Amino acid sequence: MTAWNVQLKAWGALRENESMARHTTLGVGGPARWYFKPENRDAVIHAMKCIPSDLPLLPLGRGSNLLVSDDGFSGLVMDLSCLSGIYRDGKQVTAEAGARMNKLSQRCADAGLAGLEFMATVPGDMGGGIAMNAGAFGQQVSDTLQWVEVVNIDGESVRLDAKMLDMAYRHTRLPEGSLVLSACFELQPDEPEAIKQRMRTMRKKRSSTQPLEKPNCGSVFKNPPGDHAARLIEAAGLKGFRVGGACISAKHANFIINEGQARSSDVRELIRHTRQTVEQRFGIRLEPEVCTLGDKL
Repeated sequence: MTAWNVQLKAWGALRENESMARHTTLGVGGPARWYFKPENRDAVIHAMKCIPSDLPLLPLGRGSNLLVSDDGFSGLVMDLSCLSGIYRDGKQVTAEAGARMNKLSQRCADAGLAGLEFMATVPGDMGGGIAMNAGAFGQQVSDTLQWVEVVNIDGESVRLDAKMLDMAYRHTRLPEGSLVLSACFELQPDEPEAIKQRMRTMRKKRSSTQPLEKPNCGSVFKNPPGDHAARLIEAAGLKGFRVGGACISAKHANFIINEGQARSSDVRELIRHTRQTVEQRFGIRLEPEVCTLGDKL
């Protein structure tokens, strides 16, 4: 047992060889060498101070946009579920990294604050939403984001103005090696019932057009400029195409579902085949939206 192992155990639960299939919404992936579940915010900051600089670190929420290799992850996964607070100050709402985006959306609607309705349909946590500038239905995180608080590799917490993050479609530039602690949004007053009706409409559309009943990782590819990845994939005749236990959804072509026994390698091969087929047919190379660990796509 090394010194940093001992220190982490004093601040939370540290496990070895934890299956990542248990911690991703797609339900695939090999073991993480180390899996740390800190007790609170102080434990997160302390961990950043003592984790070896050469040990790869993966902050984890729900794992809703993550594809882990069957070989697993050789570093340390930090479970941020302890950071779940949501706080309101007038029109500003601050959410910690482990807060569920759909819960944040509901809290804002109850308070009569508009701007985060789309989050009602997003299954992930706030940290991941910040990191990828999550969005749906014409809204995205960067529309209302004011600042983000991160902890860097030296264990120092820093507040960054949203303008410093170079946010674009499914992109946020965070300091290398940093970890999101919280984020603040400035919203606009509206009638709670009007906000909730917009959320219900979004949820209804999403549930009717996406395979939410099956394990999946959300949208697999980014939409190319002026087009939709789902349209291209469907036009290429790939709806229902499968590799092993992984299948392109017949309900929404930009979703890959796990039909029960899929492996990460099945999903990766399906992504490669889809990209190659669409590029050959239409001359457009789709870029993955899903984050990958291990084997490159």
